[in-house]
Amino acid sequence: MNNAPTEMGMSGQMMDCMGGMMMWGMGLVGLLVVALLVLGIAGLIKYLFVDARRRNDHG
Repeated sequence: MNNAPTEMGMSGQMMDCMGGMMMWGMGLVGLLVVALLVLGIAGLIKYLFVDARRRNDHG
């Protein structure tokens, strides 16, 4: 492996740009997954506690 400049030119810049976009995309997907997990867990907790409270009130 040598550090001599190659004849990549524009394709090298395109690969750098695509790598940056993929990094942003993965970060965005990660944030969406975390948000969905938090909302799902909050909904599950709400469902369980509200359901338990209703059963205690009526039973």
